[in-house]
Amino acid sequence: MLKGMTARYLLRKTFLVNHDHVVVIHAAAGGVGQIAVQWAKHLGATVIAVAGGAEKCALAQALGADHSIDSSFEDIAKRVREITGGEGADVVYDSVGKATFEASLNSLRPLGMFVSFGSASGPAPDISPGVLSAKGSLFFTRPGLFHYTRTAAQLQETADETFAVIGNGSVIVAKPARYALADAAQAHRDLEARRTTGSLVLAP
Repeated sequence: MLKGMTARYLLRKTFLVNHDHVVVIHAAAGGVGQIAVQWAKHLGATVIAVAGGAEKCALAQALGADHSIDSSFEDIAKRVREITGGEGADVVYDSVGKATFEASLNSLRPLGMFVSFGSASGPAPDISPGVLSAKGSLFFTRPGLFHYTRTAAQLQETADETFAVIGNGSVIVAKPARYALADAAQAHRDLEARRTTGSLVLAP
């Protein structure tokens, strides 16, 4: 629910994605990323998925991404510019934070929106409003799910739309990887080493 509703507010509220848009989704093989890639394609967008490693990039493309960028060795902003004919993306969804901050800024077209919604690599740095102007009158936001579901009506709307795209098959939620509770330390090591995709479950 948390991952699905996060993807929903990002794509349907923070920036209203449609078929005219080019979107960049970081951590595209992760729990939110997998859902967001499929949902953005359902909305008709051109999706550029960013992930670490060939296997994760292949997963993102299997989910519908039009292009993938391997962040383990590719220059993200340069590749986005190449893919978009120099224009840049309309919106970048960045859950990584510190490590991808500059790349996200430099991937946007004029009047594009930088949506920083996570900090997996550490908190994103402070940014001067003047930088946003210099890079193309960009928009920057740091949203959170709970502000988009403050009322019962907002929560119901978010949940209803999330279940609708899952129910009609537009979004398929991957089964989580299972670890024995006794292997919790290994699960953490795998997460830290970015060897996992989607969600993990510790089973007693």
